[in-house]
Amino acid sequence: MIERFWLDYFYLVDVRQENRRLRQELNAYKVENSRYRELLATHERLRALLKFKQRIHEPVVAAQVIALDPTGWFRSVIIDKGKRAGLQWDMPVVNASGVVGRIVSVSAHYAKVLLIIDQNSAVDCLDQRTRDRGVLKGRSTEVCEMEYMARSAEVTEGDLVVTSGLGGVFPKGLPVGRISAVSKQSGELFKHVEVAPCVDFSKLEEVLVILKKEAQIWSTPTEKGRSHGG
Repeated sequence: MIERFWLDYFYLVDVRQENRRLRQELNAYKVENSRYRELLATHERLRALLKFKQRIHEPVVAAQVIALDPTGWFRSVIIDKGKRAGLQWDMPVVNASGVVGRIVSVSAHYAKVLLIIDQNSAVDCLDQRTRDRGVLKGRSTEVCEMEYMARSAEVTEGDLVVTSGLGGVFPKGLPVGRISAVSKQSGELFKHVEVAPCVDFSKLEEVLVILKKEAQIWSTPTEKGRSHGG
């Protein structure tokens, strides 16, 4: 009886030790799997960014988003490239989805990017389908407003908004967002147009900084093979 008790006891001790070892191995596999998934996701983002880079007719520098604006007063991010990489004030910043913003301050190794959703941001844009122009203004929310859109403009929800190439910052034809709402009030000269940005700013990680500030034509899938004036 006593012998059986001790045998059962040692058996349970061995089982507990084996379970502990298996749990440790399982946790290690989970960590390894998580790292693999992260590497795979990063690879997919970088591949999309490289594909986007090939459609820009200007030199670019890739950078990593490393921080949000520490003050909380602006919708901006900090990237890990600066003057040493050739970055300058007012250079445009994009990612694989479209326009991110522009550089507003730069040091030797870092730069601050003002996002297009910030209330201090303004980008001259046009409706890709109708060619009607307006100025995209940030509202410090996830939706921007297209100001100075003519009342007669036949823009509709779903239209793609792209950079116009005017203003000397962004090359022409970069995707900015899609019109999400259109309305007009009696007596007003301009339509009220809301635009949902192409970029998901809550998931911003890698960006491209366009080094040349002179506006040039950017080839969009729907306009491939055509050229436009500056």
